[in-house]
Amino acid sequence: MFLIHKFNTFLCRAATMVPCQVPRWSTWIFRASPQWQRTACALGASMGQQRWLSLPWRVSGPLAFRGCSSTALGVPRVMPTSERYPVQRLPFSVVSEEDLAAFERIIPGRVITDPEELEVANVDWLRTIRGCSKVMLRPRTTEEVSRILRHCHQRNLAVNPQGGNTGMVGGSVPVFDEIILSTALMNQVISFHDVSGILVCQAGCVLEELNRYVQERGFIMPLDLGAKGSCHIGGNVATNAGGLRFLRYGSLRGTVLGLEVVLANGTVLDCLTSLRKDNTGYDLKQLFIGSEGTLGVITAVSILCPPMPKAVNVAFLGCPGFAEVLQAFSTCKGMLGEILSAFEFMDAECMQLVGQHLHLARPVQESPFYILVETSGSSAEHDSAKLDGFLEQALGSGLVTDGTVGTDHSKIQSLWALRERITEALSHDGYVFKYDISLPVERFYDLVMDLRGRLGLRAKHVVGYGHLGDGNLHLNVTAEAFSAALLDALEPYVYTWTAAQRGSVSAEHGLGFKKKDVLGYSKPPTAVQLMWQLKALLDPQGILNPYKMLPARA
Repeated sequence: MFLIHKFNTFLCRAATMVPCQVPRWSTWIFRASPQWQRTACALGASMGQQRWLSLPWRVSGPLAFRGCSSTALGVPRVMPTSERYPVQRLPFSVVSEEDLAAFERIIPGRVITDPEELEVANVDWLRTIRGCSKVMLRPRTTEEVSRILRHCHQRNLAVNPQGGNTGMVGGSVPVFDEIILSTALMNQVISFHDVSGILVCQAGCVLEELNRYVQERGFIMPLDLGAKGSCHIGGNVATNAGGLRFLRYGSLRGTVLGLEVVLANGTVLDCLTSLRKDNTGYDLKQLFIGSEGTLGVITAVSILCPPMPKAVNVAFLGCPGFAEVLQAFSTCKGMLGEILSAFEFMDAECMQLVGQHLHLARPVQESPFYILVETSGSSAEHDSAKLDGFLEQALGSGLVTDGTVGTDHSKIQSLWALRERITEALSHDGYVFKYDISLPVERFYDLVMDLRGRLGLRAKHVVGYGHLGDGNLHLNVTAEAFSAALLDALEPYVYTWTAAQRGSVSAEHGLGFKKKDVLGYSKPPTAVQLMWQLKALLDPQGILNPYKMLPARA
């Protein structure tokens, strides 16, 4: 007999940048777990769009508002980067009154010098990096960006391009007094072709708003991030963001068709093509995808959007061990094939922190590991049959011990929230040492276990989660406060361990300020030297996003 547990979702209690309240929906979860004590006598009409099969699980309801981001309020002021880290200011000029007057002529009324506004723009959202910029510029057009950079190039003024400021490695905030060049007002859609699905827009468009725009026209954006409510498409491209749809749609290096970029001297490079095939000369846009604003400022993007799936299912499943997680992934790929759009994993400590700090209910019985499987396709009946076949196989073979499936929008959001808000939960647990690495999937979790033994009680939590479908592990270590001793125990150990597996020390977050000096663990000296040569060619004075991405020269 099926067992039922009725539960209510919780209020989004964490202090948020944009306060949000989550409705208290009543929903039902079906389980095979012996812990649940209530027996179903009847199924009410409130079950909505749930589908019922001969499996001991079913649909969970909304647990939290997907995309609601938070930051702690009233926390201590962040120590300036120049005091915390051993970095010296390069010999750039200092912004003068004459410079401010020149900027005011270029962008009247959009030269920001108010200390309160600048305080927000000077600090990364993780509150670990803090610059001391005295001016922020907010252009609306490519021409304005060009005139600004031309002036900065002539005056040798350093510039820090900034989008939504959602980066993880300190790449989007100043280190010293660099001018903040914000793309926030460059938020217009230029064109959209409803046959090809090609979107052309300015760099400051927010990812979530773009997704809403193309969804109204029957398409979706090819990338999806937890920070989608704040991040800008230009920043996504500049960091080559990966995200939750990478498994299905690949990287931005494949979906970005063209870029418009302003170089350090103000030259506008117009490669904003909407052609899917163009085999003429060097593919220059690839230089700027993932360059983190060090080679040029992206001002517009042409990107290919896939058709919006007509049927989406999300399964949230518990697994008894990591070997079973890997076997479930292999089975999943074989049985779901073309409709598999995401395969995420998280460990038990992740779920513990999400419940402790964000009050999100765990929708399945406690397990050592959890996986989230998403399918998306054009036929609900076809996709449901394939997913049910996988679930029956996984349950019958012991790869999965418990699970729940969502098919309607609100329930899918609630299940994704458990994965997407792990970063937020970690930020409430103390100081977070974050590592974003790529590893062979068979060694994926070994580093987490290794570090738990190595660090012992010096760390509050050592957790692992991420995109198993593309080999990307998010390794996070929390402590009560920043500890130099703990950092010494982590670095360079994490990087040497990763390099020994021929992995990457940055899978999708980029290098920014925090990781620039570990580039050599993933790239040979000849590659690093060539990167410096490209930087010198395109930005000979080094004014674009200095102190980021490339290691300091000896």
